[in-house]
Formats: sequence, C-alpha cells, structure tokens
Amino acid sequence: MSATPTPGTLAPALQAPAWQPASARWRLDRKYLPLSITVTLFLAMAGAGSVAYTGFFSSQVFLNLLIDNAFLCIVAVGMTFVILSGGIDLSVGSVIALTTMVSAALVEKQQWPPAVVIPLVLALGTAFGAFQGFLIERFRLQPFLVTLAGMFLARGLCYLISIDSISITHPTYAEWSQWRLPVWGEASLSAGALIAIAVVLLAVFIAHATPFGRAVYAVGGNEHSAVLMGLPVRSTLIGVYTLSGFCSALAGVVFTLYMLSGYGLHAVGLELDAIAAVVIGGTLLTGGVGFVAGTLFGVLILGIIQTLIMFDGSLSSWWTRIVIGGLLFVFCLLQRVFETERGR
Repeated sequence: MSATPTPGTLAPALQAPAWQPASARWRLDRKYLPLSITVTLFLAMAGAGSVAYTGFFSSQVFLNLLIDNAFLCIVAVGMTFVILSGGIDLSVGSVIALTTMVSAALVEKQQWPPAVVIPLVLALGTAFGAFQGFLIERFRLQPFLVTLAGMFLARGLCYLISIDSISITHPTYAEWSQWRLPVWGEASLSAGALIAIAVVLLAVFIAHATPFGRAVYAVGGNEHSAVLMGLPVRSTLIGVYTLSGFCSALAGVVFTLYMLSGYGLHAVGLELDAIAAVVIGGTLLTGGVGFVAGTLFGVLILGIIQTLIMFDGSLSSWWTRIVIGGLLFVFCLLQRVFETERGR
C-alpha cells in the first residue's frame, strides 16, 4: 500500500516548471499591466505636450510636476497602502488642514519653535490615523463611515482654532519654503519635493521588502486567507491607517511650507485627488494589487493635465476635473477587465 503523501512531498508537484510557454509567462505578469498603462499614458501626454507647446519639454517644467504636487504625492502614498488593504481613508484632506492650523497657531500665536511643532503635529496625525484604524479593526466598522466621521471631526477642529486664515511669518518656515536644491543647469527641487521622493522610495521598500508590506497585500487579496496563513491581520489593518495618518500629517507640514499659512479650508477635496491618483496609478480598489510607483505616476499625470491646460491658455481650469473624471471612468473599466481576467 502506498504511503499517504505529505505536504512536503506534494510541494514539488505544485511548483511551476522551470520552463514555461510565453503565454504562461504573460499571464503571470498581468499584475504589471495597470502600471504599464499608467506609465505609457504619462509618457504619451508628456510627448504630446512637448510637440504642441514650446518650452514644455524642459527639466524645470517636469520637476515642477513634483514640486507643485509634493503634498498630494505624500498623502497618496499613504492612501495606496490603505487601498491595497481593501480600505479607504476620506479624512486625509482634513488632517492636512488640521496640521496647518495647529502649526500656524502654535508658531504664530504661542511662539513655539518649528523644531517642536513639526514632530508634535506628525505625532497627532499618526495618533489620529491609529485611532481610526483601531475603530475599524476592533468593531469591524466600515472604513468609509469611520474615515468620513474623521473627515468631519478634523475639519471641525480647524474652526475651533480659528475661522480665519493664520499666516506664518516665522523666518524658519520662510527659509525652508524658499530653499531649492540645484539639480542640473537652472533646474532645482524644493524641500517638499525631496521629502516626497524620500517618502516614495521608503514606501516602495516597505511594500516589497518588509513583512508588513507583504501582509498588506495578503490582507487586501483575501483577509480570510491571510488569517489562515497566520499573518498579523489586526495589526496590519491598524498599521495602514496609522501610516496614512502619518503621511497626511507630513503632507500637512509640506503644505504649510507651500502656503505659509494655516486655514480650515486648505486641502478641501484633496482626499478625492489622492484616491484618483492611486486608481490612475493602477491600484485596484478591491485591494491586493498595485504599486507605489504607479501612484507616483498617477500624481504626475494629474499634474501634467494641469500643466497642459495652463500651457494651452484657452481652457478653463475646470477642464482639469473633466479630464480626470474621464480618466477615472476609463481606469475603472480597465480594473473591471483586469479583475475578470484575474478570476479566470
């Protein structure tokens, strides 16, 4: 009588052969398809702008895409981890506004040094995100509702501080706001852009080279399977919202440097721009599939749409929203097709 095969003896039979047909290799690489579409779209838009408008193809114009959208890039990175886990965070724009208000009030009215204020607001944003994650995980609440409540709460706290805009005149903030790092020729990067680049690189490492990142993908793919695999599902769910809260507060710091003011109406609707950047970047709203690099290109696409409209000069700024809306429709359809192919 033959012995019952053990899991160890079954493993070789389940492993993929060393050689596979080209069609099989293509199926395995389909997870890169949304990212490749996003990168191709960005390159096509950049090429079209370079042909249509004089001066569009310059290093500073392209660096300005990151400079002007550094805070959006940072908050979109945090949103990427949330969506990868199968959740959503609607509070990010309000947390940015609250960060600017707290920073402006403490620096201008209380005369606190920036070296104390910045770590404080980062800690507050991180704690706010962790609290939302705790509510979502502990009581199995819908992320949409919890973060919607967080959005109203953070925005309302802004007006408890002041209903008016608070200008920041502290010399340190002014110096950081004007600082530039020469790159090549006359092109340069701002401090906020460098922070955004550092956040993207760190996020790529976390997503693909740490147990936390692998757990995020597993939870987003199938939470029940992640539990059976023994992954720390509870801490991962709390962790993604904690990370999103930190990124929102950091984006608020960068936004403060960009605007040199605190205001309760700062970053209104930015959460929708962040979600749009993540979706256009190829991350599936159902979770489990996506790349931080795709989110970066999603942010750059939003920026290049604004730049193209600005170079044209004859179109209203509302065309930015129209084009973004059209792109979202297209990418939502592509996501549906991708999910159908993946399920086969």
